[in-house]
Amino acid sequence: MQNIAKTNATTAKKKKNAGYRRIPLTVTISAIWIVLVVLVALSADIIAPYKYTAFDLRNRLALPFSPQHWLGTDELGRDILSRLIVSVRISILVAVGATLISACFGTAMGFAAAHFRGRVEQCILMLADFQAAMPFLILSLSVLAFFGNALPLFIGLMGLYGWERYVRIARGLAIAASAQGYANAVRQTGASPLRVYLRHILPNISSTLIVSMTLTFPEIILMESSLSFLGLGVQPPMTSLGNMVGYSREYMTRAPWIMFAPAALIVMTTLSVSLLGDWLRDRLDKSPE
Repeated sequence: MQNIAKTNATTAKKKKNAGYRRIPLTVTISAIWIVLVVLVALSADIIAPYKYTAFDLRNRLALPFSPQHWLGTDELGRDILSRLIVSVRISILVAVGATLISACFGTAMGFAAAHFRGRVEQCILMLADFQAAMPFLILSLSVLAFFGNALPLFIGLMGLYGWERYVRIARGLAIAASAQGYANAVRQTGASPLRVYLRHILPNISSTLIVSMTLTFPEIILMESSLSFLGLGVQPPMTSLGNMVGYSREYMTRAPWIMFAPAALIVMTTLSVSLLGDWLRDRLDKSPE
């Protein structure tokens, strides 16, 4: 019996080690990059070499790799590296806040549709279809042009992006979970519907929702960058990655490094999150052997 137990333990350990070895190199690099970006966003005020609004008119459009400014300066002599570090914090704040709002709102609506069914379910699904059919960029431009573009409003507006996906996912999985025995068993013990959905159904579908969040996150970053590029996103004196790209488009021929740094950071961050999300989806959706 001891030999059998040792053999089973050894086999399980080998399978676990094999699972770690199967992690692609690109996923590992993506995870490291995401952690690095988050650390930079959290410590932006500490590691930024200059204040991101400080002018240095004597060093306007300074070339990268100069002793004082590693990534050069913009048209007003502001340090590109400092602005890039602060822009990462603002862009990550918008993307994380909007992703959480979208996931929470969409999941709550999906649970409501699964619980009430009937006309409530039809109304929620019609609203989700309407959201999916309307171009979000046009809706954002209309709202921001009419109500202004304060940061809380901007984050809340971005939170409406992609919520219809969570509605369909949460509704379908909640209905499937309700058809299983454990949800009905909990209801028979006298648990409230809110407790059933939050304490028993939500943990069982959380992996699928997390994967959806990793896929929505880079889309929100790109949407924020697009709106900021058009001048309707984050407004000065605050700065974001899209804001930096938008204000540097007039200097593409004279000083391309002003646009290259934030554009490269946008591409690398969204690509890293997308690769990590695709890998998580393959791992979590993989049927057991």
